[in-house]
Order: sequence, then structure tokens, then C-alpha cells
Amino acid sequence: MQYSQEIIEEVRSRNDIVDVIGEYVHLQKKGSSYMGLCPFHNEKSPSFSVSGSKQMYHCFGCGAGGDVFTFLMKYDNLTFGEAIKELAQRGGIMLPDEDDSPAARKMRDKRQILLDINKEAAKYYYFQLRSEKGKTGYEYFKKRELTDETMQKFGLGFSNISSSDLVRYLKTKGYREEQIIEAGLATHDEKFGTHDKFWNRVMFPIQDVNQKVVGFGGRVMGDGKPKYLNSPETMIFDKSHNLYGLNYAKNARAGHMIICEGYMDVIAMHQAGFSEAVASLGTAFTSGQAQILKRYTDEVILSYDSDGAGIKAAMRGIGILKEAGLHGKVLNLEPYKDPDEFIKAEGGAAFAERLKNAENTFFFELRILQQEYDMNDPAAKTAFYREIAKKLCEFEEAVERENYLQAVAIRYNIAQNDLRSLVGMTAMASAGGIVKPKPVERPKSGIQTRNSPEDASLKPQRVLLTWIADEPQIYSQIRKYISVDDFTDELYRHVAERMFAGMDAGSFLPASIVSMFPDEEQQRKVAEIFNTNLVQIETRDEKEKALHDIIMDVKSAGYTRQMQEMQLDDANALRKTIEGKKLLEELAHTKYYR
Repeated sequence: MQYSQEIIEEVRSRNDIVDVIGEYVHLQKKGSSYMGLCPFHNEKSPSFSVSGSKQMYHCFGCGAGGDVFTFLMKYDNLTFGEAIKELAQRGGIMLPDEDDSPAARKMRDKRQILLDINKEAAKYYYFQLRSEKGKTGYEYFKKRELTDETMQKFGLGFSNISSSDLVRYLKTKGYREEQIIEAGLATHDEKFGTHDKFWNRVMFPIQDVNQKVVGFGGRVMGDGKPKYLNSPETMIFDKSHNLYGLNYAKNARAGHMIICEGYMDVIAMHQAGFSEAVASLGTAFTSGQAQILKRYTDEVILSYDSDGAGIKAAMRGIGILKEAGLHGKVLNLEPYKDPDEFIKAEGGAAFAERLKNAENTFFFELRILQQEYDMNDPAAKTAFYREIAKKLCEFEEAVERENYLQAVAIRYNIAQNDLRSLVGMTAMASAGGIVKPKPVERPKSGIQTRNSPEDASLKPQRVLLTWIADEPQIYSQIRKYISVDDFTDELYRHVAERMFAGMDAGSFLPASIVSMFPDEEQQRKVAEIFNTNLVQIETRDEKEKALHDIIMDVKSAGYTRQMQEMQLDDANALRKTIEGKKLLEELAHTKYYR
């Protein structure tokens, strides 16, 4: 859906960038702007600037920059459409693309009712855990060494041993039995009527990335079956496209995500400071979940139980990560069964060290494969080497294949030339040679460091545009002397054109230009243009001279460009050249601050 500029600006006007970013980053007032630690790269000293007057942000460290939409898109990995919808909801604006037909309204109302019921149920379970009835559940969590703060953070609760308490409670809130059943919180049969789905269990509310409760997981107290019970799929809950803990993990900025098996593993890791952990929801890791992770990271560390089932799950997970174009590693937890058990025994520092040394998925696969062969038997050993060669053939890129070949040769004490020959023969013997479906190309994520040197003529142009944005009152004084054509770079000309048009119309907001550029790199550059560091000048005379020098530099560069592009027989260009010379002479005697 394409939104008009009017709609975009209305949404922007209802969402002050300082307030929005302030919900994610701790900001402190510094001069006319606010400063904080950049959420897009690791830093110890604040270089992340947010301007309320410009409605823009810019990091002087990594170059990240844009408006309120681009911030939300980058921080939460949203599309522009998703970002504008979230901000519209935040600002109480109904977007025109929303279907307002009776059927559409009915579906939205139904969805909202299910969300409301789940929210109410989560509150009920939460308070039951802290009541006398929930003592068993509370003691269970305490035995698992969870703090009260952690229990509160994850909204942990308890479902009473009585099988209809929640239903009765929700009915007092005005919800009908059929709505409670549709939310997945109750079932109905002829013998017991409508009764709670969860009872005598500690409860784990499942939240989506927007912190809305969409389902529940429950662990039985005692020896009841099943040990873990999850909400059924509903209009608001799709297990294969949700991850437990992602509502917190999405903000971890650890450079990777950890995928593990269960609720308690996630909670234990978060409590120990590893907030990048998530878990699949009672199902095997799915390609849909991998695609979700891909929105937030390029690297996923698999942290499954160290038993047979865990190894099998890791092997399956490796394939899914490859298909999604994600780089994977495998966490070695031995001699412990799971992350929770490891952290309790060894502590957070030891766990961090294991994360640091997580095993490359290729070598993990080889290590597991090796267990099938008797390495003391020459024939079995040779067979294992042939399997290695087959796996090396999976690398489509020659450089990557060669790098792994060299590493494998060292690890397994194989002569490189012999292994290379074996790989060649294996490839020749296969029907397709070195064949491997090309991984899905990943979109660029994060901020790319600027390495190319900047054209020297662009700096005064950036300074001038920033100066005008900071002091719009000077525009009327300099407009006579500066035109769009004076800017030598195409992007700068587009920015100047839109800026000057806004100034001429009597209304201009720098952030409004950002949304006009669809490309992320262009948005970053626009933000950079309007966030050039200006030297603080004390006196008016000094300010006059500095501005005069900047304008002369811009005008001269523009004049030079026009001369280079001018056709000798172009009378109009000749006229412009003569006018340009006159303006340069006039500029020498112009005062901008009156």
C-alpha cells in the first residue's frame, strides 16, 4: 500500500522522534539535540544524536541516520508499511488502507477480543501465582532459582488445580464461553461442560514482538501428562511463526541469536544476562521461525539439549538455517544437559565462554558423522574421508570450499593435495559436479562503514544545508544567490530542491525529505547531510564571514560544474555563466545577518 505524503506527515506529526526513540534509547539533552548510545553499533561514549527540530537522528560513529520511520524499520526490522502502521496506531490515526467494511471490522473486533481475553488471563495467572493457591508454582520457580524480578518480567503465573476457575473469572469480565474456547483457554465436553484447558500448571505467557499475549505454555505440577501443554493455534497464534522470548531478544543487539528448546532455558539465559535467547514453541524449529530470526540477525547459535534428541534437532536446525541464508553455530553444553543446567552449575561467565567458542556447523556435522565410523579401521576411515569430500562439494564458492578444505585437512591430518584430489573425483563422479542451490541472498543489515573518500566540494554543501535547517531565517537572505544547480551531487540537488520548495512554501521539516527516498543508503546520507557538525561561532562578524565563505565555495563549485557541462553553442548556458559571474562578484559585498 502506497501512502500519500499527507498521510505520512500526519503520522510523523503525531510521533515526536525524541519521544519514540526515547522509548528505546536513554537520551540526554545536549544543546539543541539529545544524545545517547547508538543502538546500531557497540559504543561506550554517546555519538547518537536525535534532533527534535529536524525530527531526525544521526550517529556520528557508524553513520546510521533517518527519521522516525527509518528508526523503527531498522530497530525492529520492519517494512515501511509495518512502521507506519505501528506509528499510526501509536498516534491514534486510522490509515486509509484499512478495510472499513462490516466484515473487516468484524474480523478486527474478533481479533481484539481474543487479545483482550489473553491479556486478562495472563493477569489472572500472574496473581494466582502470588496467592495461597499458587504456592506450589511459586516454590517450583524458586527451586529453579528464578528471582521475583525475572518472574515479573516474563509474567509467569499459575493455573489452579480447580478446572474451571479461569472460565468463571473471564465470564465475570463479560466474555462468553465460546469466546474463551476460541481463545484456546477452555474446552467443552458433555461430561464436564466448559472448563479450563490449563489447570495445576505453572504458566508461561507467550508474547508476540509487540508485547501482546497471543498464547500460553503450561508445565504440569507433579507427574501429570503431558508435561508441557501449549495453546492451540488461533487467529492470533501461529506456533510456526512465533518464538518465545523474541519480544525481548529483538532488542538484545548481541550480533547473534540463540535458539533453544524450552521456556526455562530462555528465562534462565535472560536472567543470566543473555537476552538474545529465544525458543520454538513446543514444535521443531521451522523455516518460518528462521525467516523471523533473519530479520534481526545474520548468525544463529543452536543451543539444544546435549542428548540424542538434541543432537538430532541441531542437525535439522542446521539445514533450516542454511536454507534461510543464515550463518549457524552449535553450542557445546557437555557435560550438562541444557543451558539452564549449565548456567546453574558453571555461571554466566563460563556460558559466555562457551558461546564465544560455539562450533561451526560444518565441523559439528563432521564430528557427529565421525561417530558412525571406526577410525581404527582403515576402510571405515577412508569411507569417512569420502563423506567429508561429499560435504566439501556442497560449497558452491571455490574460495569458501578451499578455506574449509584446508581447515579439514589440518583437523583430520589429511594431506591437502590428497583431499583436494578426492574432492575433485567426488565432484566428477556426481551427476552435477559441485552443485549446491544458491542460498537466498540476504538483505543488507546493519550500518555499513563508509570507506570511500568524500568529494571535497561536498562538505561545504552539507554545511550549508545543515546551516539553513538550523537557522531557517537566513534562507530568505541567501536564496537569491543559491540555486539547486549549484549542488554538484545528484542526491544533494534532490535534497536542495525539496528543501528550497518547502522553504518557499513557508513550511519545511528536514525529516520529511527522508521518507521521499526508498533506498536505505540514500536515507542515511540525507540524515548525514542535515547533521553536519557546525563549528560554534561567537560573534556576528565571524558568522558572516564563515557563511560567506561556505556560500562562495558552493557557488564556485556549482559554477565550475556548469562550465564543464556547457555546450559551446548553447546561448542559454552562456547567459547563465555571465549571470553566475555577476552573482559571485555581488556575493563579495553581501551581508546575510541583518
